[in-house]
Amino acid sequence: MSITRHLARHALVRPEAPALTCGGETLTYAALDALVARCATRFAAAPAGGIGLDLPNGAALAILFLAAARAGREAQILDPGWPEEQRRQVLERVKPGLLVSAQAGDIRLDPGQGAAGLAEAIGAGPVEAITEPDPDLPFYVGFTSGSTGLPKGYRRAHHSWTASFDADTVEFGIGRGDVILAPGALTHSLFLYALARGIDAGAHVLLSPSFRPRIAAELARAHGATVLYGVPTQIALLLDHLAAEGETLPGLRLVLCSGAKWPPGRRQMLAHRMPNAAFAEFYGASELSFVTVAKEAEKVPAGSVGRAFAGVRLSIRDAAGRRLPVGRTGRVFVASPFLFMNYATGDSPDLYVSGDEVSVGDMGFLDDAGFLHLVGRSRRMIVTSGKNLFPEEVERVLETHPAIAAAAVLGMADGKRGERLVAFLSLAEGEAPTRADLIGFLKSRLPLFKVPRLYAQVADWPLTPTGKTDFPAIARLWPDRCELLP
Repeated sequence: MSITRHLARHALVRPEAPALTCGGETLTYAALDALVARCATRFAAAPAGGIGLDLPNGAALAILFLAAARAGREAQILDPGWPEEQRRQVLERVKPGLLVSAQAGDIRLDPGQGAAGLAEAIGAGPVEAITEPDPDLPFYVGFTSGSTGLPKGYRRAHHSWTASFDADTVEFGIGRGDVILAPGALTHSLFLYALARGIDAGAHVLLSPSFRPRIAAELARAHGATVLYGVPTQIALLLDHLAAEGETLPGLRLVLCSGAKWPPGRRQMLAHRMPNAAFAEFYGASELSFVTVAKEAEKVPAGSVGRAFAGVRLSIRDAAGRRLPVGRTGRVFVASPFLFMNYATGDSPDLYVSGDEVSVGDMGFLDDAGFLHLVGRSRRMIVTSGKNLFPEEVERVLETHPAIAAAAVLGMADGKRGERLVAFLSLAEGEAPTRADLIGFLKSRLPLFKVPRLYAQVADWPLTPTGKTDFPAIARLWPDRCELLP
């Protein structure tokens, strides 16, 4: 079955129930099903190949993604913010049978195109019967940062997400009574998943053409949002907005966070501004989908990313592929029905396969209770004074300091030490820690070789399009475009 397996049934049983809201438009399940069916008929008749979607965030992109899935075609979701040469190279590799774009393509849409008139805009005719896609067919190619500079395209089959839907019903109980707020870009798989998950459950999905904390708060209040999907930077900005306005979102019952570790110092504010919301964060990867979940009610140890998600099996292996016992650090391998198919563009030097298990190069260990503790990515490992160091560990400790909003620890070339540790910092408003302050703070918490001696303040913290710290961009700031702490 496809990821749109339940859409027609929801339309039949609850035709007037709201399904999708974005940019001032709301579609009922009957209207969404009819529109997806028309667009799917158009896509099913397109030349062989995927359906390239090069569109701004919004209702048109959401609907055409669902239509491609129903048609049994692979939706290749491009980022409209890519430079033209990067776009050209990606298209050359994925070779869509049909490209729908707000720039140049087989079908050109107005950038402001919404749900109204969408079927006509892509040349869709009457609905025709379409065979339900095989669950093993690919339905999606997403893109993330690649090691060569070209975005890395990963391909997924329908069953990888329908299995995820079933598993996260066990974990989170999302159902047709929920209103899901997914205010991020659909080029980010977290928010695309939230869309598809909500429609599968028969919930009401709220999207936003762009992330604005004020708009996200207004959407949540106006439609009674019960579930929020977000990355830490977005959730933090939303909390800051609520605090500045003296507002709360008491209707939220669940906040789902992914993409990076949630700062412990923010938990009290979240509990105050979203007082009835359970908080859960999950660790995963584009290739792996869900890996672990950390729920407040489960007393997750400090520093852990949680236990295995429902349906996931974890193992820790050494460089030779041998299983390691509890407490030993090695590569984290994952076996689950949620894994990706293959790469659509390029590959990854960090991908390791052992039987039915896959690793993306993350290093960690399992404790006696089965909780996973990550120590870092193998490709970010720094060699300093002959010792291996995972900078993520240092970053996590730095971010517990009240003066630090964000930290990035990088190894800069050094003739004597191999790599010299530099901690790049985004400081909290009004804070001015000294180098000595931070060295003292870290020395009481980490071995001496893990304590950087240089600390640089970054005024405008670089983020990737998905809201994560942009480490290559930070490295380029050294040494002339950052300020060393005294």
